[in-house]
Amino acid sequence: MPLDPPVAAVLEMLASSGTPMSMVDGTPEQAREGFRTMTVGLRDPATLAQVRSVDGATIAGPAGELRIRTYRPDTDGPVPTVLYFHGGGFVIGDLDTQDDHARLICRDVEAVVVSVDYRLAPEHPFPAGFEDCLAATRWAAEHISELGGDADRIAVSGDSAGGNLAAAVALTTTREGGPRLAAQLLLYPGVDFREDDALHPSRIENGEGLFLTAEDMRWFRSHYLQGEADSSDPRASVLLAPDLTGLPPAVVGTGEYDPLRDEGEAYAKALESAGVKVVLRRYDGLIHGFFGMGTWSPASAAAATDLCEELRTLLG
Repeated sequence: MPLDPPVAAVLEMLASSGTPMSMVDGTPEQAREGFRTMTVGLRDPATLAQVRSVDGATIAGPAGELRIRTYRPDTDGPVPTVLYFHGGGFVIGDLDTQDDHARLICRDVEAVVVSVDYRLAPEHPFPAGFEDCLAATRWAAEHISELGGDADRIAVSGDSAGGNLAAAVALTTTREGGPRLAAQLLLYPGVDFREDDALHPSRIENGEGLFLTAEDMRWFRSHYLQGEADSSDPRASVLLAPDLTGLPPAVVGTGEYDPLRDEGEAYAKALESAGVKVVLRRYDGLIHGFFGMGTWSPASAAAATDLCEELRTLLG
């Protein structure tokens, strides 16, 4: 299917404006500033999903205070609680850049969403971010009466790097005694840090000019991992986990023109082969990051709505 016309128009505009399409020539600080400009700086508050309340707080993390932001739906009674881990290659992104993602899940799934400001590389390389997300998930389970109120409906979610973190948390909580999770929402997750791009042809097919580039992914990898041994650690490359049985049901969303498409779909198939209930959705015509592109791409908006509905169904 051809590239979604509104997405193609934006990519063409960025290319013609001279806006850098890759982060590899700058520092992490410059990349973070650029990402905030592309997200927070260009966002129209009127387009954000409306929720009942949004509150910031800090909780105890593995290395000190850990910031979270809690979104509450306009719904009475016990509701699910969804942990949300933002994308950004483990190097960029924060509570603000994916504020729209968290709001959308809160409203459409009718769940309390706890967004986690985990530590970023290269200042805090693997496994720091993972450890923060795991700690936040366990904190949420311990405080469920203050959050959604339903201990049987706790889920993890995330986009891109956040999808990796959500998958790794789901794997670890299943293997290490909880908390028991009811579902996981993995939005175009990166799940394999091996450098052999031939393992996942979409890295080559979609590695240039489609927002997330192959160069970007190598740059993120170099900052996040401390050594080659980390690339085979299942907490980083969850696709390489030797046993996926017993994991919570998963909703996995991929885009046709995303370099991470093939590894996300390979993980969905591996989960399914292990007996895990999986809803896999590939959205033709869309690129990496489509969950946050709904304000100007109707196809992206429809995909986000569909994925939220699938998670809502899993959570009952």
